[in-house]
Amino acid sequence: MGSQTVDIAVIGAGISGIAAAKFYLDIHPDCNLTILEKDESVGGVWNSKRVFDTFYTQSPFSTWEFSDMPMTRPPEEDIYNESFKAKYTSHYLEEYIDKREWNGQTLRDRIVFNFDVQRVIKENDVWLISGKNASGETTTVQAPKVIVASGLTSVPKMPTLPGQEAFGNPIIHQKDFGQSNVLSSDKYQKVTVLGGAKSAADLVYDSVKAGKSVTWIIRVNGTGPGFFVSLESFLSPRAIYLLGTSRIISTLSPSLFNADSLWNRFLQRTKMGRKQLSNFWAALHKSVVDAPNFDGRGAAAQNNGFDKLKPHTPIFWQNQGAGLINRPDFWDTIAQNVQVHHAEITELQRGVVKLSNGQEVPADAILCGTGWIPSLSSFDQGLLAELGIPQPLEDLPPDQAQIWDALEKDADRAVLERFPFLANPPKHYHAPVTHTPYRLYNGIGPLKDCSIAFVGHVLVANYFRVAECQAVWATAFLDGKINLPPLEQRRKEVALFVAWCRRRYLSNGDRGHWMSAEQTGYTDRLFHGLGLSSHRRFWLWDSFVPSSGKELHCVRAEYVAKFGRDAGINKDIFPSSQKDQRSSGADRSTS
Repeated sequence: MGSQTVDIAVIGAGISGIAAAKFYLDIHPDCNLTILEKDESVGGVWNSKRVFDTFYTQSPFSTWEFSDMPMTRPPEEDIYNESFKAKYTSHYLEEYIDKREWNGQTLRDRIVFNFDVQRVIKENDVWLISGKNASGETTTVQAPKVIVASGLTSVPKMPTLPGQEAFGNPIIHQKDFGQSNVLSSDKYQKVTVLGGAKSAADLVYDSVKAGKSVTWIIRVNGTGPGFFVSLESFLSPRAIYLLGTSRIISTLSPSLFNADSLWNRFLQRTKMGRKQLSNFWAALHKSVVDAPNFDGRGAAAQNNGFDKLKPHTPIFWQNQGAGLINRPDFWDTIAQNVQVHHAEITELQRGVVKLSNGQEVPADAILCGTGWIPSLSSFDQGLLAELGIPQPLEDLPPDQAQIWDALEKDADRAVLERFPFLANPPKHYHAPVTHTPYRLYNGIGPLKDCSIAFVGHVLVANYFRVAECQAVWATAFLDGKINLPPLEQRRKEVALFVAWCRRRYLSNGDRGHWMSAEQTGYTDRLFHGLGLSSHRRFWLWDSFVPSSGKELHCVRAEYVAKFGRDAGINKDIFPSSQKDQRSSGADRSTS
């Protein structure tokens, strides 16, 4: 078993991992930093092995880039309403890691590809990260500091299907769809897609366009079909996104990140204000669900079960997934060509899917747009509660469960006092809670350990902007530059966020990381805690102009002016026997 020692290890080379490594090196250009990446290319969900033809970005082109390197505009035929094919994000990230260099080493030079992290423990104030490289050999990386950027879309959530061993045909998750031959091979003519969110919708559309006979199955015991926002809404997807990232429009969502101003008090704590909020969200909901014309497409669509794609709860609550429609013929294609079932799978037989509604669906392949699970299984069980990352409810120590239960009950009362709008959610399916939520300070830092930070573990609309902001805060956190509140105060703040998240986003909020409408307020809070303000605009522009990554171009200079730039390596954190193992760069032979 090989071993290497570095100053800091970054787990994951997606958008968040790249941003975190880049900013840390900007502040510590002489440090020995290594990035451990499970795949053979960078990008996470955007890497070149996972993209497919109808996989588009969910953010407009002008917002989808790092602040220090503009993205080349894709060909117009690959752009729809300013969203564009995901492959251009893959190209951009590959180019980015080649162009960022410190002391003769690029970001690419520092990445160990095909490194599958299998265990993370801490001994004598040093993190030990064990994993297997491309050759199957076990290697341990030692580091006093770690940034975990493995994200929310690394580990597929695969359903357990009765009789799947007898099915005899491929069962493929969205993660592996781009590398499969399901669409290109004549062997697979009948395709069944599982799931109700945007990823499942992409798989369905792509399969139809490839000439397949497609059945779409959405579980009864689930949150139902997602919201798919199309151009026929009263606001275009681009307008909705841009308005949602302006500070003034962000006040239309009851958010902890909004200032407790007179305007927000009017909206949230007066009957007239809440009526205005209700009218806005009702109009948005109506425009989204009216655009597909679920009930007015005639007998063929009705026989296909097209109306079963109507969302089950109002769009405000986001109890289910949501996404932008990236093709103008999406709804017509689905209505005319796809059989939709709202049912459970009772059994798989040879080439057949049996459903709880009595139907039997022939299937040459099953595609799963069934989501993801947190990529944290490598952490030792004893560390999960200590770090504040999800673990099975039954594994949380009783004393910790009692503390958090009391804090979150108090926090829930505070949330409802501030946001009465959240007190009466609609009737809805609530997914069973099996794990504790994320309990990280500002969604990044453990409460009791400042040697490890988690980035990319919040659900937001635009990861480029948030990744850069989290990278700045994580660097300051790891370097001890933040004047953190006392532990008890931080616990209360974490409990308040968890309680708000549950109220605001229902089933999705139980995870303690969902903030799809709050990215501007969230990033403002991160920078406010650091005393940074160069990202803010002048007067009315600050409130009304949508935020994006471009406004962060001065943050690094402001940070350096405030906190300085140095190697920042605490040599004494290593036992003396380990000091002579340090090298100028990580040993790439392990990859």
